[in-house]
Amino acid sequence: MMTGAAVLRKLSLPFMAVLATTAHGQSTGGPETVAVHSGPNILHALLWRPQGRGPFPAILLNHGSGRTREELKRLGPYETQAKILGPVFARHGYVFLFLFRQGVGLSADQGTSAVDLMDSELAAHGQAARNEIQIQLLEDRELGDADAGLTFLRGLPEVDSRNVAVVGHSFGGSLTLLEAEQEPDLRTVVIFSVAGYSWDRSPELRTRLLNAMAHIRAPAFFIHAANDYSINSGKALDARLEQLGKPHRLKIYPPFGHTPDDGHSFALFGVSIWEGDVFEFLDEHMRR
Repeated sequence: MMTGAAVLRKLSLPFMAVLATTAHGQSTGGPETVAVHSGPNILHALLWRPQGRGPFPAILLNHGSGRTREELKRLGPYETQAKILGPVFARHGYVFLFLFRQGVGLSADQGTSAVDLMDSELAAHGQAARNEIQIQLLEDRELGDADAGLTFLRGLPEVDSRNVAVVGHSFGGSLTLLEAEQEPDLRTVVIFSVAGYSWDRSPELRTRLLNAMAHIRAPAFFIHAANDYSINSGKALDARLEQLGKPHRLKIYPPFGHTPDDGHSFALFGVSIWEGDVFEFLDEHMRR
């Protein structure tokens, strides 16, 4: 007879996602699907509202770079990520917007995902070309989409527009830092697995993100599982903020799951582990 832990080890990540959603519940009802205009593109997002009367503090979620066809088959759609995280943030009293950027999830018809564009460059021209297009995407198209999401969120009548933060994961963590660089009014940022896959492969990305630290005013919380692809990014960026005398926090949790893929997915499937720390941090900076 298998123990509970042994059973969990045999579960696929998509099924674990269903468990996570069920465990945390969705006390606010289902999300609303909304349209966000970003230049000529009409992006879609899932929006959760907390119970009660606003105005509420609000969170924009910047997801990763997308999934390849193989990853979609193996790990499931990005919509699952939204349905894991949205109810948790709403239950803690935050309006939560999970924006699907171009080529991803509900916005799959609005272009090619960042991961497919980067993989195409890698296959055709090598790692340096992938690194170059990654920076271009982060600074241009992806940042434009993220800014459109932030504008939409601030414009909601139930949102306190002066009390908005951004949470990012992976590629979306890098994007969050570039967004914070140009958005001095963000209250705080929480970054899971920032550049976990790319940090050790891209000197260009390392330099760009380290330089961004000089212009970020929002307190930053960097989070990794110890078995992420790399934890060097969180350590280096946190150390840079320390040098600059800016508010920051770094927490590296014990290994999550059994592989770097599992560790990199800690934001999605380790909610019960990080929930207390993250909402203590958010509440400290957004409910004063």
